[in-house]
Order: sequence, then structure tokens, then C-alpha cells
Amino acid sequence: MNHLEEALDLAARGWGATSPNPAVGAVVVRDGEVVGRGYHTWSGLKHAEVLALEEAQERARGGTLYVTLEPCASHGRTPPCIDAILAAGVRKVVAPMEDPNPQTRGRGFMRLRDAGIEVELAADFAARATEMNEPFIHFMRTGRPLVTLKSAVTLDGKIAAPEDNAGWITSETARRHVQTMRHRSDAILTGIGTVLADDCRLTDRSGLERSRPLLRIVLDSQLRIPSESHLTTSCNSDVLVVTTSAASPDRRRRLESMGLRVEVLERSDGRASLQGVVELLAREKYLSLMIEAGSRVNWSALESGIADKIYFYYAPKILGGTQSLPVAGGAGRRRRKDAIRFRDLKLHSIAKDEFAVEAWVERDD
Repeated sequence: MNHLEEALDLAARGWGATSPNPAVGAVVVRDGEVVGRGYHTWSGLKHAEVLALEEAQERARGGTLYVTLEPCASHGRTPPCIDAILAAGVRKVVAPMEDPNPQTRGRGFMRLRDAGIEVELAADFAARATEMNEPFIHFMRTGRPLVTLKSAVTLDGKIAAPEDNAGWITSETARRHVQTMRHRSDAILTGIGTVLADDCRLTDRSGLERSRPLLRIVLDSQLRIPSESHLTTSCNSDVLVVTTSAASPDRRRRLESMGLRVEVLERSDGRASLQGVVELLAREKYLSLMIEAGSRVNWSALESGIADKIYFYYAPKILGGTQSLPVAGGAGRRRRKDAIRFRDLKLHSIAKDEFAVEAWVERDD
């Protein structure tokens, strides 16, 4: 295995446990032998490079450090990784990409070169390194969380039947895969319609370590969320209800007394604001939001422009009919030429006869 591939595999172990920092892996090699490994988690404080160098100790001197992201040159919760690299006496640093933060990009590499350390930018691994930290990179470049619209869909694009919706559209394998996506997300959002219909929990059931709880968000303009719902009764300072000024003050006080956070974020038409949610998450440094909602909320996310990506799981089924709900309802576009377009489409095999479509929303700008 290439040493940078191993570093990327190590970085993946930190998914869900590093936010709002990136997932980073590092490998120290001397004379062709791996002498140190490390990956970052929020609770561990120390960055991947420091952990790998500490494991290598004196064997790092004269060796090569493979790391998945440009080492930091600024002081945050910990001293700059550059200081540890210089003290360790490594001869060369190999990384696939620069720090995406525009305020610090290139500074780490510059300090290394100024100290006489060879720096190699491994462009062949840039795509995988970028995918490893999509939310972090998106946040650094745009100042807002990466928003992914997820749905389970039949082959004819339906997400719900008009009457009985017992059971699942996709397989257990697909539903397990969804848990890995939830684990990698900082927040998850649905509408009150889905809560009332499904009594969903929206929890991360992966069983893996997280840097902070998955923030569960409900759009609820009138505060209709029941006191006995799974979301309400399982709240542990991790449920946010987004409402409007028209909601009952008594209902708000009742929910807040149960530990739920209630915020008034409304659009000009008096409905709960998705844009307001994204702005709130940005202020509080949540790097990613996954939307798991119904037809109307899905369309609002697409039409408003807040959705950056889609991740649709397709099952080998057809519901048909004009009353079955499509993945995106609402007003829709009136002309085919005005359809919302997507780019960089990927197909993922999920289970036998099941697949997922991942794609980025095409922006006009």
C-alpha cells in the first residue's frame, strides 16, 4: 500500500469525531519502514502529525512524513504541527493538498521549505483527500455548512404512498449505510409532517465516537411536535425546533421546559426558514447538514438553493399513481428547460439491485 493511501485510511477513522476540524491521518516512514502512525479526533486534542511523530520518536529524524492535509502553522487548541515536525527532524513532507482555509493556505508548506524540508504535493491523491473532508473544505470556502439532501426513492421517483406507508422503501443494507452518513454529519433536519407521520428519532445509530451530538432539527411553524414523540422524549440538548412568530408562546415554553431548543427563524411568507437554519449552523460552526424530509421540504431545499448535493437511494420498486408523493413536491418547475440540473454524478452500489445517486447541484454562478 502507498504510504499516503495508508494515511488516508487512517484519516477515515476520525470521521464524525473531528468536527469542526478536518479528518487527518499521518504516517512516518524511515528507510522504507513505517515507524509512526496517527489520526486526529477532537477528544484526543493532538493532531495526526504529532501523534505519528510521538510514536516514531527518534526514528522520525531523517524520515518522511506522509499527511493527508497541509500541516497547520497557526496556534489553535494546540500548538502548530509545524513546530513538532521541525523538532522531529524529518527530511521530507508529502501531502495531497493545501489547507483550504484562505487565511492559512500555503503557510505550513512555506515554513517547511524555509526550514530546508522538502515538500511534495501529491496531486494524484488530491481528489480522494478532498472527498475525505468535503464538509470542512466547503465550509472554509463558503462560510456555510455542506447541505446534502438524502432520500429513499422508488424507480419512478416516489417516496411515499397515498395511504399505508408501513415498511421501508429500501433494504436494511441501505438503511445501515444511511447511519454512516448520519455519523459523518453534524446536523440532520426534517419537517413536522415527517415527525407526525413517522415519529422518527433521527439519531446516529452507528455506535461510533462523535466529537459532538448529532443536532436534530425540526421545521415546525406552529410548534405541533407532540410532547410524547420520540424526538421530544429522547432530547438530550440535541433537538432544535425551528418555528415562526405565529407559534404559541405556551407551546414554546412547554418544549423548552423539556430541554428542546426553540428558535424563531421565518421567511417573509411566515413559514420556517431553511436559509435561517443554514445561517445559524454556520455561526455555530456546524460543518454539515443532512436533510431527511418529505416531499415539500425537499423541494424547498432545492428551490431555495440551500441544498448543495443529493444522495438518493433507489430501490427496485414502482409505486405509480398520481397521488404517491414524489421526492420533490411543491410547485416544481413549469418548463422542462428550467429543471434543476446536477453535475459530477456518481453511482454507488448499495445492495443487490439497489444503488444510490450522488450529485452536486449545478449553480448558475
